[in-house]
Amino acid sequence: MKRHLPLLLLVGLFGSAVTATAHTSQFHSQDMAGASWAGFLHPLTGLDHLLVMVVVGLWAVQIGGRALWLLPSSFVGSMMIGGAMGLGLCGVHQTFVEHGILASIVMLGAALGMAWRPSLLISSLCVGAAGICHGYAHGSEMPSGALPIMFFVGIVIATSLLHACGVGGGFLFRNQKFAILMRTAGLFLIAFAVYDFYFPV
Repeated sequence: MKRHLPLLLLVGLFGSAVTATAHTSQFHSQDMAGASWAGFLHPLTGLDHLLVMVVVGLWAVQIGGRALWLLPSSFVGSMMIGGAMGLGLCGVHQTFVEHGILASIVMLGAALGMAWRPSLLISSLCVGAAGICHGYAHGSEMPSGALPIMFFVGIVIATSLLHACGVGGGFLFRNQKFAILMRTAGLFLIAFAVYDFYFPV
């Protein structure tokens, strides 16, 4: 039983997100006091966002070294840039952003599945591009009347926790057929991207 405990924990993490695959209005508080809470819940209420943020942590473990902190930092930093764009400072068609999010899922899935270990510059740029797309989506969906700073404080906290879950999960499975698990996770991500393309959640 103890040998399977890490697997049960990771399955529980993903399973808990399945019931919240859409950004429902009940999580979009309109008052400023609830902005941080709304921001915290926002990455957790979309399976596409949640998966990417966890997998960034997994890919960081797969690459190793400075990628453990550099990849999550790159995602969070670029997500803030994308969030500012999504608030209305830059006009980008929503369809382009959605395709960018799907592309980030496919890219990360392929990276895990093929055990791709590029340079820190390339991996950071890939993660950064994904962060901009996800941040733009967050910013464009901010509830009206919410304080942007507090909204994004909540998003940053949730995103950092999801990255930490990915890193922690990667280390938990590091000595338990890590390569097979990462390939399986990569295939799952690509399958999810294909499904989401034809049947958007």
